[in-house]
Amino acid sequence: MPNVDYFHQRAEVNPMIYAYSDVQYPGCLKVGYSGVDVDRRVAQQYPTVRPDGKKPYRIVMRESAMYRDGGCFMDHAVHDELRRRKVRQLKGEWFRCDVEQVRAAVVAVQNRTHNDENRTETFGMRPEQARAVEMTRAFFQKWDAECSDQTHKFLWNAKMRFGKTFAAYQLAKQMRFQRVLILTFKPAVQSAWRDDLLHHVDFEGWQFISEGTDTGHIDEQYHHADKRRPIVCFGSFQDFMGVSKSGGIKAKNEWVPMIFSWV
Repeated sequence: MPNVDYFHQRAEVNPMIYAYSDVQYPGCLKVGYSGVDVDRRVAQQYPTVRPDGKKPYRIVMRESAMYRDGGCFMDHAVHDELRRRKVRQLKGEWFRCDVEQVRAAVVAVQNRTHNDENRTETFGMRPEQARAVEMTRAFFQKWDAECSDQTHKFLWNAKMRFGKTFAAYQLAKQMRFQRVLILTFKPAVQSAWRDDLLHHVDFEGWQFISEGTDTGHIDEQYHHADKRRPIVCFGSFQDFMGVSKSGGIKAKNEWVPMIFSWV
């Protein structure tokens, strides 16, 4: 009997949404789909080699074309989302936009949400973070039920790079907190707290207010914030714990004890 292979190997499929720029079209991106290899798919669109040997294009984004809850989607779903966001479509699959706009549209399609805040981070908690959040949540719920008139504390003795900021926000979300006050001795960490909150899809709708921004003092920011949505207030101990010349609460911080009664 001849050695005949009746069962052909199934081709490996890796559905991807990609975007690339072209030196001839500054400020524009081509948004496409590939089921096998992005580099090969884009190279097929440029069969002519330039005299200097350089590629006229640059691939700037590769993202999975899989829904978070299973199944895959095509590039036209991302095109639809870009158009919904009023991104100008040129001819064919070309759009006048930047890579962050495309990535935000992909995230919206992946999660079947609108993602109108252009969030691009989608990573989940690592096992050790999830354990810390669950232990802390269980602790607070237990003490709230048994000793509701007392203030409770829970310390995370976490190593560097544990991801305390992200895990703390996940805890606040699971506890359904609407007002979160972050006090620190190191104001320099403000950007990390802000970025985790404003870039991750898990915290869409949450608001971040702090001193040192171009949107006014922190009390003015709180006044203009949407009180129907969660608010994270970030500040240093020097800002919030200081006193006025008369020994009372600084005028700009008088709203804080009314919102965060334990301060």
